[in-house]
Amino acid sequence: MERTLIIIKPDALQRGLMGEIMTRFEKVGLKIVAAKMLQPDVNHYMHHYEDISKMITRRGQKAFDVTMEMMQQGPVIAYILEGVGSVGLVRKMVGATEPKEALPGTIRGDYAHVSFEHADNEDVGIPNLIHASGDPEEAEQEIAHWFSETEIYDYDPVHSKYTQPKKTK
Repeated sequence: MERTLIIIKPDALQRGLMGEIMTRFEKVGLKIVAAKMLQPDVNHYMHHYEDISKMITRRGQKAFDVTMEMMQQGPVIAYILEGVGSVGLVRKMVGATEPKEALPGTIRGDYAHVSFEHADNEDVGIPNLIHASGDPEEAEQEIAHWFSETEIYDYDPVHSKYTQPKKTK
């Protein structure tokens, strides 16, 4: 079963959107197998955004710096979702990284609207509510960075017979 990491960013947490966001994932049958609230330090974010996802390499130091400033504005909620094709499904549900380009019906499309251009002009991070792993390999690295094995749980939700493949004997 595939797993993916979600981070509810400070802007979403401060706006009270955590429950709405988590509910969307539960409604499609994804299972929450780990969750916690924390306020990581710069070193934790450096490993997440550069060592794993190569943000400085891809987008430049300025984009990294404004993201770090935004992420330090409050705590985050990190959780792991599990399900069939969870990485791709979550990416589709979250919407484009730039909220202005996110389609209606996606999390960013419904709850955010700022463009990269506006954020750059204001010299701020883009309030796009949520982080979702980019691919299965990245998800594995991010999960190992944010959670220990003892923080991840295995259980059978009542709806699993409808949302998960049958186990073979």
